[in-house]
Amino acid sequence: MSAEAGTAVDGALAARTAELSDNLAGLLARIDAACRAAGRSPDSVRLLPVTKFFPASDVAILHRLGRREFGESREQEAAAKVAALREEDLSGIRWHMIGRLQRNKARSVARWAHTVHSVDSERLATALNAGAVAALEAGERTEPLRVLLQVSLDDDPARGGVTAADLPVLAQRIADAPGLRLSGLMAIPPLGSESDAAFARLAMLHTLLVADHPDATELSAGMSGDLECAIEHGSTVVRVGTALMGMRPITSG
Repeated sequence: MSAEAGTAVDGALAARTAELSDNLAGLLARIDAACRAAGRSPDSVRLLPVTKFFPASDVAILHRLGRREFGESREQEAAAKVAALREEDLSGIRWHMIGRLQRNKARSVARWAHTVHSVDSERLATALNAGAVAALEAGERTEPLRVLLQVSLDDDPARGGVTAADLPVLAQRIADAPGLRLSGLMAIPPLGSESDAAFARLAMLHTLLVADHPDATELSAGMSGDLECAIEHGSTVVRVGTALMGMRPITSG
């Protein structure tokens, strides 16, 4: 690489670092204000940067800025980033699968994911359990795979999510699986819905789940546009892409 090219690369890295640092500071201030408005400690809500469609270099920058958890939604893209960053000194990094997951990708995801947010069927849970058990036996994991149940807030499973009526049975299935650890709920408000009502229903369903499974305290809810409302209703982790990363880059796929 020529000196001029190296200087250009360094300049681009510095500019992206400054952009992400500024966005991160503003986002953490939003989360802090939302927690205080809800009478909650800011420490009770974690930020999960959603890095899908963005390069592994952005993950490395955010790691240097103190982030340790990252959300991805496409298995192939995520696995490539995990592999690309494995040789770097990214201590404590934890990957979250937040997108809809096909059963044939479960074994791969079980090798690298710390948490899967989008489990909505017994068949998917069975596939993830098999993958996690295999990974544990092979030494690719050191602990069970954390699982959040994605619940449908309009009871339309075609959009993703288990219905409220089927939630208890699926929760027990996961609680009984040796390779999985039931950790809580995740939901996305239906398109066109009123966020306050949607998150209120999610909070109610989470309360019922925790009554039967006291360790399932995680509530993954809220994104760039509605994180304040989600925090008001008890979210413990907000999944944020655009407000942190900027507009999604144009992709061919």
